[in-house]
Amino acid sequence: MHLSLHRPFSSARPVSATPVGRYAPSPTGQLHLGNARTALLAWLQIRRLGGLFILRMEDLDPSRSIPAYARQIIDDLRWLGLDWDEGPDVGGPCGPYEQSRRQGFYDAVVARFQGEGRIFPCACSRKDLAELARAPHGLHEEGPPYPGICRKLSPEAWEAKLRKKGQCAYRFHVPAGILSFTDAVAGPVSQNVGETVGDFVVRRADGVTAYQLAVVVDDALMGVTHVLRGDDLLTSTPRQILLYQALGLPVPAYCHVPLVLGPDGARLSKRHGDTAIAALREQGISPQKVVGFLAATSGLLPLPEPVHLQELIPHFSEAKLPRQPFRICEGALADLGLSTKKNH
Repeated sequence: MHLSLHRPFSSARPVSATPVGRYAPSPTGQLHLGNARTALLAWLQIRRLGGLFILRMEDLDPSRSIPAYARQIIDDLRWLGLDWDEGPDVGGPCGPYEQSRRQGFYDAVVARFQGEGRIFPCACSRKDLAELARAPHGLHEEGPPYPGICRKLSPEAWEAKLRKKGQCAYRFHVPAGILSFTDAVAGPVSQNVGETVGDFVVRRADGVTAYQLAVVVDDALMGVTHVLRGDDLLTSTPRQILLYQALGLPVPAYCHVPLVLGPDGARLSKRHGDTAIAALREQGISPQKVVGFLAATSGLLPLPEPVHLQELIPHFSEAKLPRQPFRICEGALADLGLSTKKNH
Protein backbone atom coordinates (compact mmCIF):
# COMPACT_ATOMS: atom_id res chain seq x y z
CA MET A 1 0.00 0.00 0.00
CA HIS A 2 1.49 3.33 -1.04
CA LEU A 3 0.49 6.41 0.97
CA SER A 4 2.71 8.91 -0.84
CA LEU A 5 4.01 9.94 2.55
CA HIS A 6 7.47 10.02 4.06
CA ARG A 7 8.51 7.76 6.86
CA PRO A 8 7.16 6.33 9.18
CA PHE A 9 4.57 5.24 6.60
CA SER A 10 6.97 2.75 5.10
CA SER A 11 5.50 0.23 7.57
CA ALA A 12 2.13 0.11 5.80
CA ARG A 13 0.86 -3.39 4.96
CA PRO A 14 1.29 -4.18 1.25
CA VAL A 15 -1.90 -4.54 -0.77
CA SER A 16 -2.98 -8.17 -1.11
CA ALA A 17 -6.09 -10.20 -1.83
CA THR A 18 -6.34 -11.29 1.82
CA PRO A 19 -9.29 -9.70 3.65
CA VAL A 20 -8.32 -7.91 6.87
CA GLY A 21 -10.74 -7.11 9.67
CA ARG A 22 -10.35 -5.67 13.13
CA TYR A 23 -11.94 -5.04 16.48
CA ALA A 24 -10.85 -1.78 18.10
CA PRO A 25 -12.25 -1.26 21.61
CA SER A 26 -11.66 1.77 23.79
CA PRO A 27 -10.38 0.72 27.24
CA THR A 28 -12.62 3.15 29.13
CA GLY A 29 -14.65 0.46 30.88
CA GLN A 30 -15.29 -3.26 31.08
CA LEU A 31 -16.34 -5.27 28.05
CA HIS A 32 -20.11 -5.78 28.22
CA LEU A 33 -22.54 -7.84 26.16
CA GLY A 34 -22.94 -5.12 23.53
CA ASN A 35 -19.21 -4.72 22.99
CA ALA A 36 -18.78 -8.49 22.96
CA ARG A 37 -21.43 -8.93 20.28
CA THR A 38 -19.67 -6.45 17.99
CA ALA A 39 -16.35 -8.21 18.57
CA LEU A 40 -17.95 -11.58 17.87
CA LEU A 41 -19.53 -10.41 14.60
CA ALA A 42 -16.34 -8.68 13.40
CA TRP A 43 -14.40 -11.88 14.10
CA LEU A 44 -16.97 -14.11 12.37
CA GLN A 45 -17.10 -11.87 9.31
CA ILE A 46 -13.37 -12.00 8.67
CA ARG A 47 -12.96 -15.68 9.59
CA ARG A 48 -15.79 -16.52 7.17
CA LEU A 49 -13.76 -14.74 4.48
CA GLY A 50 -10.58 -16.57 5.47
CA GLY A 51 -8.82 -13.33 6.35
CA LEU A 52 -6.64 -11.79 9.05
CA PHE A 53 -8.12 -10.42 12.26
CA ILE A 54 -6.53 -7.58 14.23
CA LEU A 55 -7.12 -6.38 17.78
CA ARG A 56 -6.29 -2.70 18.28
CA MET A 57 -6.70 -0.67 21.46
CA GLU A 58 -8.12 2.79 20.85
CA ASP A 59 -6.56 4.34 23.93
CA LEU A 60 -6.00 7.68 22.27
CA ASP A 61 -7.42 9.85 25.05
CA PRO A 62 -5.14 9.50 28.11
CA SER A 63 -7.73 11.09 30.39
CA ARG A 64 -10.23 8.26 29.78
CA SER A 65 -8.19 5.17 28.90
CA ILE A 66 -7.31 2.76 31.72
CA PRO A 67 -4.56 0.12 31.18
CA ALA A 68 -6.33 -2.29 33.56
CA TYR A 69 -9.42 -2.20 31.34
CA ALA A 70 -7.29 -2.93 28.27
CA ARG A 71 -5.89 -6.04 29.96
CA GLN A 72 -9.38 -7.08 31.10
CA ILE A 73 -10.78 -6.69 27.57
CA ILE A 74 -8.09 -8.98 26.18
CA ASP A 75 -8.78 -11.56 28.90
CA ASP A 76 -12.54 -11.42 28.30
CA LEU A 77 -12.20 -11.77 24.52
CA ARG A 78 -9.89 -14.77 24.97
CA TRP A 79 -12.36 -16.29 27.42
CA LEU A 80 -15.12 -16.00 24.81
CA GLY A 81 -12.91 -17.90 22.38
CA LEU A 82 -11.81 -15.08 20.07
CA ASP A 83 -8.31 -15.02 18.69
CA TRP A 84 -6.43 -12.54 16.54
CA ASP A 85 -3.50 -12.68 14.19
CA GLU A 86 -2.08 -9.34 15.30
CA GLY A 87 -2.59 -7.27 18.42
CA PRO A 88 -1.12 -5.68 21.54
CA ASP A 89 -0.31 -9.01 23.16
CA VAL A 90 0.88 -10.93 20.09
CA GLY A 91 2.55 -8.22 18.02
CA GLY A 92 2.61 -8.18 14.23
CA PRO A 93 4.09 -6.36 11.23
CA CYS A 94 1.84 -3.27 11.50
CA GLY A 95 2.27 -2.40 15.17
CA PRO A 96 2.19 -0.91 17.60
CA TYR A 97 -1.42 -1.92 18.21
CA GLU A 98 -2.24 0.74 20.79
CA GLN A 99 -3.17 4.18 19.50
CA SER A 100 -1.30 5.80 22.40
CA ARG A 101 1.93 4.55 20.79
CA ARG A 102 1.11 5.65 17.22
CA GLN A 103 1.38 9.44 17.49
CA GLY A 104 4.13 9.62 14.88
CA PHE A 105 1.80 8.23 12.23
CA TYR A 106 -0.88 10.82 13.00
CA ASP A 107 1.68 13.64 13.05
CA ALA A 108 2.86 12.64 9.57
CA VAL A 109 -0.66 12.89 8.15
CA VAL A 110 -1.33 16.21 9.87
CA ALA A 111 1.90 17.54 8.38
CA ARG A 112 0.92 16.30 4.93
CA PHE A 113 -2.54 17.85 5.18
CA GLN A 114 -1.01 21.13 6.31
CA GLY A 115 1.29 21.15 3.31
CA GLU A 116 -1.63 20.44 0.98
CA GLY A 117 -3.88 23.08 2.56
CA ARG A 118 -6.47 20.48 3.58
CA ILE A 119 -6.60 21.52 7.23
CA PHE A 120 -6.60 24.86 9.01
CA PRO A 121 -6.06 26.01 12.59
CA CYS A 122 -9.18 26.83 14.62
CA ALA A 123 -9.24 28.69 17.93
CA CYS A 124 -13.01 28.37 18.47
CA SER A 125 -14.01 26.72 21.74
CA ARG A 126 -17.10 24.57 22.16
CA LYS A 127 -18.63 27.40 24.15
CA ASP A 128 -18.01 29.80 21.28
CA LEU A 129 -19.74 27.50 18.80
CA ALA A 130 -22.66 26.75 21.12
CA GLU A 131 -23.35 30.45 21.55
CA LEU A 132 -23.26 31.04 17.79
CA ALA A 133 -25.63 28.26 16.77
CA ARG A 134 -28.54 27.07 18.88
CA ALA A 135 -30.85 25.84 16.13
CA PRO A 136 -31.65 22.07 16.30
CA HIS A 137 -29.82 21.01 13.16
CA GLY A 138 -26.71 19.04 12.35
CA LEU A 139 -25.80 15.71 13.91
CA HIS A 140 -27.57 15.71 17.26
CA GLU A 141 -24.82 13.92 19.12
CA GLU A 142 -22.18 16.40 18.02
CA GLY A 143 -23.96 19.71 18.21
CA PRO A 144 -24.43 22.27 15.42
CA PRO A 145 -22.31 22.15 12.26
CA TYR A 146 -19.12 24.19 12.33
CA PRO A 147 -19.85 27.53 10.63
CA GLY A 148 -16.35 28.02 9.21
CA ILE A 149 -15.37 30.93 11.41
CA CYS A 150 -11.59 30.48 11.51
CA ARG A 151 -11.43 29.31 7.90
CA LYS A 152 -12.88 32.66 6.86
CA LEU A 153 -10.60 34.83 9.02
CA SER A 154 -7.70 36.79 7.61
CA PRO A 155 -4.26 35.71 8.87
CA GLU A 156 -4.09 38.85 11.01
CA ALA A 157 -7.52 38.27 12.57
CA TRP A 158 -6.72 34.64 13.26
CA GLU A 159 -3.41 35.51 14.94
CA ALA A 160 -5.23 37.98 17.19
CA LYS A 161 -7.78 35.32 18.12
CA LEU A 162 -5.07 32.77 18.84
CA ARG A 163 -3.27 35.21 21.14
CA LYS A 164 -6.50 35.58 23.08
CA LYS A 165 -7.31 31.85 23.22
CA GLY A 166 -3.78 30.51 23.66
CA GLN A 167 -4.23 27.22 21.76
CA CYS A 168 -5.91 25.87 18.66
CA ALA A 169 -7.34 22.77 17.08
CA TYR A 170 -6.98 21.74 13.43
CA ARG A 171 -10.00 21.16 11.22
CA PHE A 172 -10.32 19.35 7.90
CA HIS A 173 -11.59 21.55 5.09
CA VAL A 174 -14.73 19.69 3.96
CA PRO A 175 -15.45 19.90 0.22
CA ALA A 176 -18.94 20.78 -0.95
CA GLY A 177 -21.32 18.06 -2.07
CA ILE A 178 -22.93 14.84 -0.91
CA LEU A 179 -20.89 11.82 0.16
CA SER A 180 -22.56 8.44 -0.55
CA PHE A 181 -21.64 4.86 0.24
CA THR A 182 -23.39 1.52 0.72
CA ASP A 183 -23.35 -0.16 4.10
CA ALA A 184 -23.83 -3.93 4.39
CA VAL A 185 -26.61 -3.47 6.97
CA ALA A 186 -27.85 0.12 6.66
CA GLY A 187 -27.87 0.05 2.85
CA PRO A 188 -27.31 3.24 0.80
CA VAL A 189 -26.18 6.16 2.97
CA SER A 190 -25.77 9.77 1.86
CA GLN A 191 -24.63 12.77 3.86
CA ASN A 192 -23.78 16.33 3.01
CA VAL A 193 -20.88 16.57 5.44
CA GLY A 194 -20.42 20.30 4.94
CA GLU A 195 -24.03 21.03 5.93
CA THR A 196 -24.50 18.46 8.70
CA VAL A 197 -21.05 18.60 10.33
CA GLY A 198 -18.96 21.26 8.67
CA ASP A 199 -15.19 21.34 8.81
CA PHE A 200 -14.40 18.72 11.45
CA VAL A 201 -11.59 18.46 13.98
CA VAL A 202 -8.65 16.18 13.20
CA ARG A 203 -6.50 17.36 16.11
CA ARG A 204 -7.90 18.78 19.31
CA ALA A 205 -6.64 21.95 20.95
CA ASP A 206 -4.99 19.87 23.68
CA GLY A 207 -2.91 18.07 21.05
CA VAL A 208 -4.85 14.79 21.10
CA THR A 209 -5.51 13.38 17.62
CA ALA A 210 -9.23 13.18 16.89
CA TYR A 211 -10.84 9.77 16.48
CA GLN A 212 -11.84 10.42 12.86
CA LEU A 213 -8.23 10.86 11.74
CA ALA A 214 -6.66 8.22 13.97
CA VAL A 215 -9.02 5.44 12.92
CA VAL A 216 -8.47 6.13 9.21
CA VAL A 217 -4.68 6.26 9.55
CA ASP A 218 -4.62 3.06 11.60
CA ASP A 219 -6.99 1.12 9.36
CA ALA A 220 -5.10 2.26 6.26
CA LEU A 221 -1.67 1.34 7.59
CA MET A 222 -2.92 -2.01 8.86
CA GLY A 223 -4.49 -2.79 5.50
CA VAL A 224 -8.02 -3.16 6.89
CA THR A 225 -10.47 -4.06 4.12
CA HIS A 226 -13.60 -4.75 6.22
CA VAL A 227 -14.91 -2.64 9.09
CA LEU A 228 -17.75 -4.09 11.17
CA ARG A 229 -18.73 -1.90 14.11
CA GLY A 230 -21.72 -0.45 15.98
CA ASP A 231 -24.13 1.78 14.11
CA ASP A 232 -23.47 4.61 16.54
CA LEU A 233 -20.50 5.28 14.23
CA LEU A 234 -22.52 5.25 11.00
CA THR A 235 -22.73 9.06 10.85
CA SER A 236 -18.94 9.28 11.29
CA THR A 237 -18.26 7.18 8.21
CA PRO A 238 -18.70 9.94 5.58
CA ARG A 239 -16.04 12.01 7.34
CA GLN A 240 -13.70 9.05 7.39
CA ILE A 241 -14.30 8.38 3.70
CA LEU A 242 -13.37 12.01 2.96
CA LEU A 243 -10.06 11.43 4.75
CA TYR A 244 -9.45 8.23 2.76
CA GLN A 245 -10.10 10.17 -0.43
CA ALA A 246 -7.76 12.97 0.64
CA LEU A 247 -5.04 10.35 1.20
CA GLY A 248 -5.79 8.67 -2.13
CA LEU A 249 -6.57 5.35 -0.46
CA PRO A 250 -9.21 2.66 -1.08
CA VAL A 251 -12.18 2.75 1.29
CA PRO A 252 -12.97 -0.37 3.35
CA ALA A 253 -16.27 -2.22 3.10
CA TYR A 254 -18.46 -1.02 5.98
CA CYS A 255 -20.97 -2.96 8.04
CA HIS A 256 -22.67 -1.10 10.89
CA VAL A 257 -24.68 -3.30 13.25
CA PRO A 258 -27.46 -1.99 15.53
CA LEU A 259 -26.52 -1.66 19.17
CA VAL A 260 -27.53 -3.69 22.20
CA LEU A 261 -29.76 -1.59 24.45
CA GLY A 262 -30.69 -1.81 28.10
CA PRO A 263 -34.28 -2.35 29.35
CA ASP A 264 -34.84 1.41 29.27
CA GLY A 265 -33.98 1.62 25.57
CA ALA A 266 -30.69 3.43 26.22
CA ARG A 267 -27.31 2.20 25.04
CA LEU A 268 -26.03 -0.61 27.26
CA SER A 269 -23.81 0.64 30.08
CA LYS A 270 -22.85 0.00 33.70
CA ARG A 271 -26.16 1.42 34.94
CA HIS A 272 -27.97 -1.55 33.42
CA GLY A 273 -26.55 -3.98 35.93
CA ASP A 274 -23.93 -6.65 35.73
CA THR A 275 -23.89 -7.16 31.97
CA ALA A 276 -20.09 -7.05 31.87
CA ILE A 277 -18.42 -10.18 30.56
CA ALA A 278 -16.31 -10.27 33.72
CA ALA A 279 -19.51 -10.46 35.81
CA LEU A 280 -20.76 -13.39 33.74
CA ARG A 281 -17.46 -15.19 34.25
CA GLU A 282 -17.64 -14.62 37.99
CA GLN A 283 -21.12 -16.15 38.09
CA GLY A 284 -19.87 -19.33 36.44
CA ILE A 285 -21.70 -18.88 33.13
CA SER A 286 -19.90 -20.69 30.32
CA PRO A 287 -18.43 -18.77 27.37
CA GLN A 288 -20.32 -21.07 25.01
CA LYS A 289 -23.60 -19.96 26.59
CA VAL A 290 -22.69 -16.29 26.19
CA VAL A 291 -21.64 -16.82 22.58
CA GLY A 292 -24.89 -18.64 21.83
CA PHE A 293 -26.91 -15.83 23.38
CA LEU A 294 -25.07 -13.19 21.33
CA ALA A 295 -25.41 -15.25 18.15
CA ALA A 296 -29.16 -15.59 18.67
CA THR A 297 -29.54 -11.82 19.14
CA SER A 298 -27.64 -11.37 15.87
CA GLY A 299 -29.84 -13.63 13.74
CA LEU A 300 -27.22 -16.36 13.45
CA LEU A 301 -29.07 -18.91 15.62
CA PRO A 302 -32.83 -19.45 15.96
CA LEU A 303 -32.59 -19.80 19.74
CA PRO A 304 -29.92 -19.04 22.34
CA GLU A 305 -28.03 -22.26 22.98
CA PRO A 306 -24.44 -22.99 23.96
CA VAL A 307 -22.13 -22.98 20.95
CA HIS A 308 -18.42 -22.70 20.21
CA LEU A 309 -17.26 -19.77 18.09
CA GLN A 310 -15.79 -22.00 15.41
CA GLU A 311 -19.20 -23.62 14.86
CA LEU A 312 -20.71 -20.23 13.96
CA ILE A 313 -18.28 -19.33 11.17
CA PRO A 314 -20.22 -21.03 8.34
CA HIS A 315 -23.48 -19.47 9.61
CA PHE A 316 -22.29 -15.87 9.37
CA SER A 317 -23.80 -13.62 6.72
CA GLU A 318 -24.32 -9.85 6.70
CA ALA A 319 -27.81 -10.52 5.29
CA LYS A 320 -28.80 -12.27 8.53
CA LEU A 321 -27.79 -9.41 10.79
CA PRO A 322 -30.60 -7.46 12.47
CA ARG A 323 -31.69 -4.07 11.19
CA GLN A 324 -33.01 -2.96 14.58
CA PRO A 325 -31.29 -2.72 17.99
CA PHE A 326 -31.67 -5.57 20.47
CA ARG A 327 -33.11 -4.58 23.83
CA ILE A 328 -31.97 -6.66 26.77
CA CYS A 329 -34.70 -7.36 29.29
CA GLU A 330 -35.04 -9.62 32.32
CA GLY A 331 -36.48 -12.41 30.17
CA ALA A 332 -33.61 -12.26 27.69
CA LEU A 333 -30.96 -12.31 30.40
CA ALA A 334 -32.72 -15.16 32.17
CA ASP A 335 -31.41 -17.33 29.33
CA LEU A 336 -27.97 -16.60 30.76
CA GLY A 337 -29.05 -16.94 34.34
CA LEU A 338 -28.36 -13.23 34.85
CA SER A 339 -30.51 -10.41 36.20
CA THR A 340 -30.27 -6.79 35.06
CA LYS A 341 -30.40 -5.78 38.71
CA LYS A 342 -27.08 -5.21 40.38
CA ASN A 343 -26.05 -7.53 43.15
CA HIS A 344 -25.11 -5.80 46.36
